[in-house]
Amino acid sequence: MRSRRELYLRLWLIRLFEQKVENLFAKGVLHGTTHTAIGQEAAAVGACSALGPRDVVLSTHRGHGHLIARGGDPCRMMAELFGRETGYSRGRGGSQMMADPSIGFWGSNGITGGGLPIAVGAALAFRLRKERRVALCFFGDGAANQGMFHESLNMAGLWKLPVLFLCENNGYAMSTPTAAASAVPAIAVKAAAYGMPGVTVDGNDLFAVFRAVSEARRRALRGEGPTLIECRTYRLSGHSRGDPRSYRTRAEEAAWRRRDPLRRFRAELKRQGEWDEATERAVRREAARRIAEAIRYARRSPFPDHEAMEKGVFA
Repeated sequence: MRSRRELYLRLWLIRLFEQKVENLFAKGVLHGTTHTAIGQEAAAVGACSALGPRDVVLSTHRGHGHLIARGGDPCRMMAELFGRETGYSRGRGGSQMMADPSIGFWGSNGITGGGLPIAVGAALAFRLRKERRVALCFFGDGAANQGMFHESLNMAGLWKLPVLFLCENNGYAMSTPTAAASAVPAIAVKAAAYGMPGVTVDGNDLFAVFRAVSEARRRALRGEGPTLIECRTYRLSGHSRGDPRSYRTRAEEAAWRRRDPLRRFRAELKRQGEWDEATERAVRREAARRIAEAIRYARRSPFPDHEAMEKGVFA
């Protein structure tokens, strides 16, 4: 596990990156669409911190936090959002289409549940090549009602593949409450149908997520197959930019703000005597500096050459 300071820095990097992205979209500086994950940072950092350097991550349309948690470069991420040549997809993919295979991040995905079968394919390749690696796939509660979810878990369970299915259950599929779309009260219980364990954890507790993913990874590497991990969390922002969040109350949001993962991480370290205000200020300053640097880098970066705009674009 990374140092507590590094974990906290990554939490703040994700939070400030997402807040700045929302601000830039609101001002009309950035265009298109984006889906932020403010409030879900602990699931991303806890999960990615439990992985080995050769493991791979598949993400979602709400993937900025996953990429930063895996070690992605905020400068290249911001450049992609600005549509610049130095971005992860050379300015062609935008918010939902970033990947960095060099750090084991095999890509975010604009299709709901689209990463699930890719993760299964990766895990099958690891098995056939006799490689001690796992694939971890993030997905949301809405994706658990997609056909790809059931097909992917069935195949992974049947063949006992080294894949970890991590559901970030933030309570809503766009504006639909999870309870209104799922016949069972917890996503994790669906694991039983596919012969794998299902675990529900507090997704705002970084350490709880880390422990659950670590154990699931050990199981997978022992040849015992996949695990479905449900992280109960909450997105404090809307589904996407411009979402007025009229489907939920401000009181509900306030209750979840009191469970903010950054606040909880800080409180836990204080209880253990491992934190002080000087460290708090230093981490926040470093995170703010790196996000400001990312914006400067993006603004200075060139746009793609218009004659090469269709290069690498297949559809």
